[in-house]
Amino acid sequence: MSADRRRVGIVGLGTIGRAVARALAEGIPGCALAGASSRDEARGRAFLATLPGAPPYLPLRHLVEASDLVVEAASQAALGEIAPAVLDTGRELLVLSVGALLEHPEWVALAAARGSRIHAPSAAIAGLDGLKGAAVAGHLESVTMETHKPPRGLQGTPGVAGWDLKALTGPTLVFEGTAREACRAFPANVNVVAAVSLAGLGPDRTRIRVFAVPGLDRNRHAVTAEGAFGRLRIEIDNVPSENPRTGKLAYLSTIAYLRDLAASLRVGT
Repeated sequence: MSADRRRVGIVGLGTIGRAVARALAEGIPGCALAGASSRDEARGRAFLATLPGAPPYLPLRHLVEASDLVVEAASQAALGEIAPAVLDTGRELLVLSVGALLEHPEWVALAAARGSRIHAPSAAIAGLDGLKGAAVAGHLESVTMETHKPPRGLQGTPGVAGWDLKALTGPTLVFEGTAREACRAFPANVNVVAAVSLAGLGPDRTRIRVFAVPGLDRNRHAVTAEGAFGRLRIEIDNVPSENPRTGKLAYLSTIAYLRDLAASLRVGT
């Protein structure tokens, strides 16, 4: 790693990737944008050309070589290639598609073997520090989550196959199950519950209910945790970005996480 600044590469230049790239190019203390790659090379190059310093567009292998830390802002499917490529070199990986971690514990083992680290920012959820504290020494007994989303934010996912979302007239429960099951059913929609499960009781003991709500203009999440520590209730209404599946807090939280990496004062667990 550079003695003065952490070189950050970004894979994926959608809503989150563009916001993080712009923040890095404009200046995050202790970090420098090494470059980026995306599924659409032409659009990716055009976007990067608009940023201060015109950071380079790099194929994945070259991006990993140029970086100390790689931000995955692509998809669970893409992470199947990204994670091994990054971690095997000993580089660090910041994951936004956290649900993929539930299916690939070998990535954590690879990071440990190579002296690397996997970072998972809070993204669109809050209260993970409280859950982590409550989980210490078995003080956490149950974690349940409810997610309410506009139907268009769920459209096209396996979890609503067979549903006519346009015909819904009121709040409708479209899924109930474990965090692991939810991440398989909604790979681009409920990464928040993956983070909640990893901070608390794990993917098979964390429960979630997903509602499609016509007319809703926010992504609404509520987490209830109980145990010997007491009771924790987390509620958040996220304003969607231009991508209805992604709340603005997802990229704002990621930028804040990068700022913390070199901060002299870090607040929270």
